[in-house]
Amino acid sequence: MSDSPPVIEAEEHNSSGTPRHFGLIFAALMAAMLLSSLDQTIVSTALPTVVGELHGVNHMAWVTTAYILAATIAMPVYGRLGDLIGHKFLFLGGIGVFLAGSVVAGAAQDMTWLIIGRAVQGLGGGGLMITSQAVIADLVPPRQRARYMAPMGAVFGFSAVAGPLLGGWFTDGIGWRWCFWINLPVGALALAVGAFALRLPRRAVEVAFDYVGFALMATAVTCTVLVTTWGGTEYAWSDPLIIGMAVGGLLTWVLFFLSQRRAAEPIIPLWLFRSRIFNIATLIGLLVVGIGMFAIIGYLPSYLQMVYGLSATESGLLLIPMVVGMMATALPSGRLMSSTGRYKIFPILGTALVCVAALLVSTLNTETPLVLVCVYVFLLGAGLGLTMQPLVLAVQNDFPASDVGTATSANNFFREIGSTLGTAVVGSLFAHRLTDQLAARLPADATGTVGDTHSITPALVHSLPDEIEDAVILAYQHALTPVFRYLVPVFALGLVLAFVLPEKKLADDNENDPETTPAVQPGETGPDGAEVSAAPTGQ
Repeated sequence: MSDSPPVIEAEEHNSSGTPRHFGLIFAALMAAMLLSSLDQTIVSTALPTVVGELHGVNHMAWVTTAYILAATIAMPVYGRLGDLIGHKFLFLGGIGVFLAGSVVAGAAQDMTWLIIGRAVQGLGGGGLMITSQAVIADLVPPRQRARYMAPMGAVFGFSAVAGPLLGGWFTDGIGWRWCFWINLPVGALALAVGAFALRLPRRAVEVAFDYVGFALMATAVTCTVLVTTWGGTEYAWSDPLIIGMAVGGLLTWVLFFLSQRRAAEPIIPLWLFRSRIFNIATLIGLLVVGIGMFAIIGYLPSYLQMVYGLSATESGLLLIPMVVGMMATALPSGRLMSSTGRYKIFPILGTALVCVAALLVSTLNTETPLVLVCVYVFLLGAGLGLTMQPLVLAVQNDFPASDVGTATSANNFFREIGSTLGTAVVGSLFAHRLTDQLAARLPADATGTVGDTHSITPALVHSLPDEIEDAVILAYQHALTPVFRYLVPVFALGLVLAFVLPEKKLADDNENDPETTPAVQPGETGPDGAEVSAAPTGQ
């Protein structure tokens, strides 16, 4: 990489230390984050109609998998390149790629083009998640950053609820293609604001891109996502294809991290792992947010539909208390972090609340009032609101501004891997238990009526004779709620880690003060024995 100094664009700041037009810029960043996170879930309720029109029911899973796979692969690339060449260019480029994918998906006339469009969307969407957080780090000192990171974190919870509802509304009304067309005006506005109002440092450098590392990482992520997506559903866990991909994924993960020791500009630099704060905060995020949020929220709506007989829309609306809980804790905690410069107490309280919420959710039965379900979901959201963004902020605060994008992307990357693995493990445990419960509770002559565990739908269950319907509902309840209890030790481990998470007071500016000295200093020897190169601050 060239040693050319960063080129700084002049920018006026107001009395609070934020740039002029920051409110407009922040709205554009929030819009970009919302588009990226919404498109993970917006197609879920539209899929039956989509695959029916495009005659591709056998490829239905790829509509979601292509987006998640591409976004996960893109995250660390955007983070590292953003630190090297500047975040503004990559932010604008990510929006452009995302919008191009939206056009391809919206205009698709067959499943092949729809899946290609979703993959292109993912390549842009993964970048929007990372660069939006990195731009905030560029513009706002760590102490003030907390109040802006909190609502950005709540976007993820909001999209988990709003995505399926919006997708269903479009499908029932103006058509499923608007799941993609809606991105164009919103994305165009974010693009315009970013192009004309955003002023960030940029570098005139040549980057030695790590092609070998990228190929290995892409292969490893692909194997991991496909094993967790297909295992136990499309293929048995013992299928040679699943076993082969699992072994191949493990091997390529090892080769990837070995390659990072020698790369001139590694995608995930190994010196990140010299930071205790990075290691512990990333592990907490993987366990509590990655596994906890996505595993519980992923299966709770189907539980509400099966056991309570709610519609898909009604079950989605009952997750709104989670968003309310996230906002109720994220915003005040952000203000407190800004005023005190301290963050450690919030992950402790948050993981404790998630533990309690998971334990309460595991006690659900067929007689539990819906109002109690809402209370439990609210507590889960409150815990996540106290946990998500303080962890990202802690990681950003432990590194100089020139490495914030790399650290942020790596943190998000491992959290995404955790959500993929956690959802797969919960799904596998649930499917196994449901098979056993159905076999134990259903009369022998009713097994053919119900079908296998993968073909059970709420409509089918509630059309069965009362005796069989009650048996299936009880089987479903006894199969799923104990799995939530199995997650409690995972969250308890997260709580222990939160207690040992080191705390460094948030700096008042974008330069680390003596109390917030980064774990790895320029010129220090990295894990591979090579010297860590200096990176100018303010990047």
